[in-house]
Amino acid sequence: MQLSSLDWYILAGFFITLLLIGFWASKKAGKSVNEFFLSGRNMPWWLLGISMVATTFSADTPNLVTDIVRTNGVSGNWVWWAFLLTGMLTVFVYAKLWRRSEVLTDLEFYELRYGGKGAAFLRGFRAVYLGVFFNIMIMATVCLAAIKIGGVMLGLDPEETLLIACSVAVMYSSIGGLKSVIMTDFFQFTLAMLATFWAAAVIVNLPQVGGLENLINHPDIVPKLDLIPDISNTELFITIFLLPLALQWWSVWYPGAEPGGGGYVAQRMLSAKNENHAVWATLLFNFMHYAIRPWPWILVALASLIVFPNLDDLQSAFPDIDSSVIGHDLAYPAMMTLLPAGLLGLLLASLAAAFMSTIASHLNWGSSYVVNDFYKRFLKPDATDRQMVGLGRITTVILMLLSAGLALLLSNALQAFNILLQVGAGTGLIFILRWFWYRINVYSEITAMIVSFLVALYLQIIHPRLGFEIIPSEFQLVIGVTITTIIWISVTLLTPTEDQKTLQEFYRKIQPGGMGWKKVVDQAKKDGINIEGEKGAWDVPTGILCMLIGSITIYSFLFSIGYFLYKDFNLAFILISVSIISLYFLNKTWRKLKMA
Repeated sequence: MQLSSLDWYILAGFFITLLLIGFWASKKAGKSVNEFFLSGRNMPWWLLGISMVATTFSADTPNLVTDIVRTNGVSGNWVWWAFLLTGMLTVFVYAKLWRRSEVLTDLEFYELRYGGKGAAFLRGFRAVYLGVFFNIMIMATVCLAAIKIGGVMLGLDPEETLLIACSVAVMYSSIGGLKSVIMTDFFQFTLAMLATFWAAAVIVNLPQVGGLENLINHPDIVPKLDLIPDISNTELFITIFLLPLALQWWSVWYPGAEPGGGGYVAQRMLSAKNENHAVWATLLFNFMHYAIRPWPWILVALASLIVFPNLDDLQSAFPDIDSSVIGHDLAYPAMMTLLPAGLLGLLLASLAAAFMSTIASHLNWGSSYVVNDFYKRFLKPDATDRQMVGLGRITTVILMLLSAGLALLLSNALQAFNILLQVGAGTGLIFILRWFWYRINVYSEITAMIVSFLVALYLQIIHPRLGFEIIPSEFQLVIGVTITTIIWISVTLLTPTEDQKTLQEFYRKIQPGGMGWKKVVDQAKKDGINIEGEKGAWDVPTGILCMLIGSITIYSFLFSIGYFLYKDFNLAFILISVSIISLYFLNKTWRKLKMA
């Protein structure tokens, strides 16, 4: 397809603006490692919240949602909608604890919570495991989406697409550090939302689709519209609804939806002005991520089933695209080729923005692990800020090159999503409990990490190669969670606790409270050591209540939009009323939480 001059002007203006922001932010970013990786711990909640949601709005997200909707209908999105529960738990229980820890990265937490060589090993190993290997897998899926978008919409070869997109992302993220990432995130998210909503409206009203009324009444679309899968289809109901809500949200470590917070979400919380800003930022992120963003993508995915009903239609429409990357996720960029000049350029810029925001955040996050948690901790403890910032920039380039290389080997976004879920299966409960149960030790975490990886390796690679029937991904998840959880809990109970000095220092700094620390607090009293802060009721039960009310608020709002689009106005009105009432009770309950 051919872009108009207007489209090219819009794209050029977008890239120039990104680089200008990067150079502006670089004035402070090079002064200290705190500025480069945490933006001076002085960022406001609204900017951090938008940055979080911009990071999770990657170029592969519309493709992933399109793949899900075309395969399992709208209700298939419960595989990621269920993570709202994780997000709200982070908002009301963990955000303030992370900010209170004052660590530079979430991996530094390990040597705050645990002691000895085991804690040092865990910190260093996860710096490489998450910051390099896991991070590269995530960025490769984003690069894969860029390859498909570049191929369908611009006629570019994969190598050409990666060279252009990755060069700009590396340039501004390595120059300006986290401040550059956050500032460009705000610009990119605003642009992306404008283009996404506008494009969805145009797509739905194309002659091939026939408008919203025709879309929601089309015989091929009606079976795809359920927001909750039909319980009469037992297998589908269990796999895409029951398992995510009952098991997946608390048991799986997944980037952006880590139980108890972590990764780039923790990085944003740690860079907040105070605990209150950390909580507000995470709440804004969850509201925008789950309640506002999905519907434009869902509408385009549904419309694509009319224009390109199956994969053969996609292959016929784009014969120059390699058959190895033809999948349902290709339908989103395919639909974008139907947009008029100007809007097409804006949409391309928004997809570039989605790519840049995610890649830049992951590059900064990954390099912070390599520099702070591996290089400074183990190789050069006396490294200067200048040396660390310099290494951070070099690491950024290397991570980008490795991710681009892996992207050329992947075929679709859902494939990578399932692999990432499986690798993290069974580790989530540790990340939730380690703040509130003193008994969890460094061996618990090492065991969970190793076992979950080995189980994933067997189920994903070894099992099929032995000639056995491939186990469906949802049952692989159940197997992984069950085996990993049983083993790490057993190891926890069979190994000694951390030493009292480490536990007491952690409690003194974090003030987690609760019965899980009673023995530690009692022992400190016997030793004449005061580790308790201000007296007051333990507010975690209140936080959990806020989590439940907040989840009802956001789910109700999300579904009210859906039923409004489906023209079921009575149900839409009921749900928006539930959302407003829940918000009222959330506000009253939230005030009882203790925050600085």
